[in-house]
Amino acid sequence: MDKTQQTITKSSLAQTISEFSGLAVAYSLELVDIYFHEIEDGLVRDGEVKIMGLGTFTLHHKRERMGRNPKTGKPAVIAPRNVVSFRPSKSLKTGMK
Repeated sequence: MDKTQQTITKSSLAQTISEFSGLAVAYSLELVDIYFHEIEDGLVRDGEVKIMGLGTFTLHHKRERMGRNPKTGKPAVIAPRNVVSFRPSKSLKTGMK
């Protein structure tokens, strides 16, 4: 991957997998989709997904709360929602230095 590229897209990830594995890009894209789908399913089912050497994805529920519209300054209700957080593994953190 080009070091100047800021964002990794699913298609660029599939292209890289295709180049390294010799698989067709379409098949590589299907593998990427399956991988992300498994992470999503694990979060919905268990609330947490651990990937050795990468890190842990955790699902957190945020309840409804009062906020403020930044344009008008008027109070506004912020709807309840689920957010995903990521905590990198120790090996990923040491490899980033």
